[in-house]
Amino acid sequence: MIGRPLQHDLERRLQREIRTANDANCFALSEAVDGAAKDARVVFGAILGTGVGGGLVVDRHVHVGPNAIAGEWGHVPLPWRSDDELPGPRCYCGKDGCIETFLAGPAFAREPELARYEDRLARALAMLVTMLDPDAIVLGGGVSNVAQLYDDLPRLVARYVFSDTFDTPILRAAHGDSSGVRGAAMLWS
Repeated sequence: MIGRPLQHDLERRLQREIRTANDANCFALSEAVDGAAKDARVVFGAILGTGVGGGLVVDRHVHVGPNAIAGEWGHVPLPWRSDDELPGPRCYCGKDGCIETFLAGPAFAREPELARYEDRLARALAMLVTMLDPDAIVLGGGVSNVAQLYDDLPRLVARYVFSDTFDTPILRAAHGDSSGVRGAAMLWS
């Protein structure tokens, strides 16, 4: 962080070992261990809040990957964009049309039609399912409180996923806003 070894500096200052992880990874871990997806082997946790983040958990362990970016689905282009979605809004990461620019809370607030938002979310999730085929997807963040999403998304995702069937459950976080903090504590397990 800012060119400094944050974890090392904090450990030296506090005189103890610390563990750090991305908030979406902690969220996904909490929901995979004893939350909405506790019986699933491969869990993708998607946070739909001020930003869009994701975390991937396999066998109750966070998968971060060699570049420490596994699950960062918010910073890939929204798939199957229509002409009116091109090139897409500019993202703070410097690219155009990232999923985050279409699905984060501010984008949700700007979108007058829930159906259009749901279609965009379905496309983003279908891409994820086609690549990872997780056993469960858990939604968190403020937008995840829209109950209608859980009724509509399975049908909408099925239209885009590269499969004749779509059986992956899309679940609301069992631990709500506390899931990230719970997952951070689980980094010690």
